Amino acid sequence: MALKHPHGTGSGRRDLDVNPIFSREPLTIPRDELPAGELDPGTAYQVVHDELMLDGNARLNLATFVSTWAEPEAALLMAESADKNMIDKDEYPRTAELEMRCVHMLARLWHAPDPRRAVGCSTTGSSEAAMLGGLALKRRWQRRRRAAGGPADRPNIVMGVNVQICWEKFANYFEVEPRYVPMEGDRFHLGAREAVELCDENTIGVVAVLGSTFDGSYEPVAEIAAALDDLERRTGLDVPVHVDGASGAMVAPFLDPDLVWDFQLPRVASINTSGHKYGLVMPGVGWALWRDEEALPEDLVFRVNYLGGDMPTFALNFSRPGAQVVAQYYNFLRLGFDGFRRVQRTCRDVATGLASEIGRLGPFEPLTDGGDIPVFAFRVREDVRAFTVFDVSAALREAGWLVPAYTFPENRTDLAVLRVVVRNGFGHDLADLFLDDLRRALPRLEAQREPRRGADGTTGFAHGAEPKGTPAAKLS
Repeated sequence: MALKHPHGTGSGRRDLDVNPIFSREPLTIPRDELPAGELDPGTAYQVVHDELMLDGNARLNLATFVSTWAEPEAALLMAESADKNMIDKDEYPRTAELEMRCVHMLARLWHAPDPRRAVGCSTTGSSEAAMLGGLALKRRWQRRRRAAGGPADRPNIVMGVNVQICWEKFANYFEVEPRYVPMEGDRFHLGAREAVELCDENTIGVVAVLGSTFDGSYEPVAEIAAALDDLERRTGLDVPVHVDGASGAMVAPFLDPDLVWDFQLPRVASINTSGHKYGLVMPGVGWALWRDEEALPEDLVFRVNYLGGDMPTFALNFSRPGAQVVAQYYNFLRLGFDGFRRVQRTCRDVATGLASEIGRLGPFEPLTDGGDIPVFAFRVREDVRAFTVFDVSAALREAGWLVPAYTFPENRTDLAVLRVVVRNGFGHDLADLFLDDLRRALPRLEAQREPRRGADGTTGFAHGAEPKGTPAAKLS
């Protein structure tokens, strides 16, 4: 079915009259078909530029986890590398070399037993990287089952209902049964006991999220791994862990060095992260790493010639620009460990400070405080009857702020929250401006006789906090 634009023009016209101020002569430009002839470059630029002005301001988007600011030098390097195809390793060997340096840096950052044996690759984002991790889990499970003479046609994967939507897509695309652990009470993410209860001989792995998109909290990776160790001792079932570190894998190493979540745990087979989230790169890059060659089945790896040698590649996409990989290496080189620590510390300080100030306003109650990844959720107190979180989101949008409001999934659908994502570039000054606008909105909201908006009137920009399918029952 062809995709249709959700909004038509009021007059029904689909041609655009171009003001002669912006052109050499009056023109009419069709919107939905190729123009018959060429346009002056300045005219074409102005038409596109003017329409894009109607987009939201990316810096005020507190819904997205994706970087919206970069140093000018990083932007310049990206512009200089935009024409380099990341897949052509032999044609652009230096770009490929920068990619492998980033993999080695991440392997050391995440405590791979032997960083030289860790394997990994760049991707278009953490969603692709997560799917690669899941695909490797499935292929390893199939190989083990067939070697043992068992059936390999009913794989399942265990995860919390709070996982990012990419995991639902993985299960759908690669025909794996998703087993979602629902939220219960004040547990808003995956628990160790609950994960183990859904595992059986068909479980390809457990996904642990380091930084839930619903509330910013870390899942207890070490506890989950320990529970799976115990499961193997009791039953012989060997279930690996994949850590979805889309956000947290670029925060925890710098701010929580004592937290054990990565390749220090032998049960962690693979980790993904997003370079364009807390890796501080503009949109378009993620990373997938496996602890060693054994964790990545050889039949999933393709080999290319690279600097006269052999280089493994593993990706779902093919041609894509090398610009974001170059920017990632720039950030690693430019900031180093201490620089990343300062950036992430500032983000966390802003998040915890903002969560605390919002909690003092009266009508709001923080659900989390931004003390894991720099993300927090807060709700309207139960005794407030005049407005909902959806009213608050709409009021903030009038001032330019994009703050998602959404209900939690099954078993906690009674809980409706707002979520704020603090990224590099959203400093204490912008946080103060955000608070000022929130305070200004409160008298009007409190003067309402009743709420004006509910969950059915939201615009759906929750970025990962979408509802999943019904939690699967354990197979008998």
